[in-house]
Amino acid sequence: MTSPEDAASALKRARRIVIKIGSALLVDGKLAALREEWLRSVCADIAELRKAGTEVVVVSSGAIALARHQLGLTSRRLRLEEKQALASVGQIGLAQSWSLALGEHGMPAAQLLLTPDDTENRERHLNARATLQTLLGLGCIPVINENDAIATGEIRFGDNDRLAARVAQMVEADFIILLSDIDGLYTADPRTTPDARHIPTVNHLTDEIMAMGGEPPPGYSSGGMRTKLLAARIATRAGADMIIAAGQRNHPLRRLTDGGLCTRFLAQSDAGSARKRWIASSLRPKGRLLIDAGAESALKGGASLLPAGVTGMDGNFARGDLVQICTTQGLTVGAGLVEYSSQETALLLGHRSEDMEALIGYRGRDVLIHRDDLVLETH
Repeated sequence: MTSPEDAASALKRARRIVIKIGSALLVDGKLAALREEWLRSVCADIAELRKAGTEVVVVSSGAIALARHQLGLTSRRLRLEEKQALASVGQIGLAQSWSLALGEHGMPAAQLLLTPDDTENRERHLNARATLQTLLGLGCIPVINENDAIATGEIRFGDNDRLAARVAQMVEADFIILLSDIDGLYTADPRTTPDARHIPTVNHLTDEIMAMGGEPPPGYSSGGMRTKLLAARIATRAGADMIIAAGQRNHPLRRLTDGGLCTRFLAQSDAGSARKRWIASSLRPKGRLLIDAGAESALKGGASLLPAGVTGMDGNFARGDLVQICTTQGLTVGAGLVEYSSQETALLLGHRSEDMEALIGYRGRDVLIHRDDLVLETH
């Protein structure tokens, strides 16, 4: 079992780290005001990491929470359009605060606002990655938040935990640190279960581990342990370790490198190519293919997905879109980039590859998903 000291040693060797900071840490819950002393301590910690040769990317919540106080909207539940408006107000102050605090250590801040499409669309993903790589090369500290002001549907990814994991995958980080109000994962919620045990290391994200996630806590935070475990799934598939650690006290990063209590989720040993890491960490598949036992066995043996082994489908997708691959019982086997649209796929289900041209009217690839564009679940 790996100890917190081992996590501290690994952090000190890390080449690149993504640090996620939530609203509940950055904003005083009673005053709805920025915790300026705490923020300065975090930036001092980042400066120490930089001096040791570690590049740092920050994912910071807090814009909506800050604007609540500024506009006097702290006492009631917000509508979606109000959240979007508050995000556009609060983001100015949030970015300024980070810029000033980082500037005290001679570190220029750079702001990026992302939406889920910026990470799910391959071209936009690559453009964002190039921007981040350039900023890091220039010695900047990128400070990232979701572009809540223009988000459609849900106001966020669902949480900034998964955004941080996607960013870690994008920049090929060695570690992602989720600073929280709890010092790691427990066998049960320690706030309600006194005998809950702390788990220092998670080697594999089993169903039992995933079941330990609870409901989001009240207040400004939009996350919770469940979202952190989903983030861990993305990060570890992308080849990054992830740490959950308490962040309420000043200098939370220094406490970690000094051996503070945390839970470390170990990266998968084989992270695959950058393209496959992107496929594995996708949040929004456009559809689903159901496969039989023979196709499942063939995929696990390294084969591509043929139409003969697909028994059903749902969703509306185009060629090149990402789809889930599931058993007929609904268990996820993997995900991949499909070679045919949903309309064409519906015609090909259950048929042999040699019949595909006659069914759809042209000759394409003789597979539904090529093995180079496919990533399997690991259990």
